[in-house]
Amino acid sequence: MHQNEKIILKKYPNRRLYDTRNSTYVTLEDVAGLIRSGYQVEVIDLKTDQNVTAFILTQILMEQTKRNNKLLPESLLHLIIRSGENILSDYFETYLERNIQSYLTYKKNMEEQFKLCLELGIDLSGIAERTMKQMSPFAPTAAFFGEDASAKDEKDS
Repeated sequence: MHQNEKIILKKYPNRRLYDTRNSTYVTLEDVAGLIRSGYQVEVIDLKTDQNVTAFILTQILMEQTKRNNKLLPESLLHLIIRSGENILSDYFETYLERNIQSYLTYKKNMEEQFKLCLELGIDLSGIAERTMKQMSPFAPTAAFFGEDASAKDEKDS
């Protein structure tokens, strides 16, 4: 990963993006690829000398949304519009980045734990079987009638 390496892009008035590191023009898809590879990008408007990174990154998301025809649920979009223009930026600045970082950390830790279990030769099938029995959709009903759902499942097998 290149998490600390920043690539400076220049945005020309004709909307073209120029990668100063490789001395080449890049597309929005190229920029998305750089980011997926772990690079940080900074986009500077050549005419105004302003940092327009957020605008370009938003453009990338909108292009991806066009292809998938959905970024956020319509009900959430209605709520955001109804709540005013600052609500979204306030939320993004305050919570969203931390939530995504937490999720990515959790996901990485779970993948590492799973890999460790496989390397140690731990039989996950028994654990999965016990978990599935505990998660039986009939457990609450069986408990209501005084039966152990896992015992009922074993009888039915």
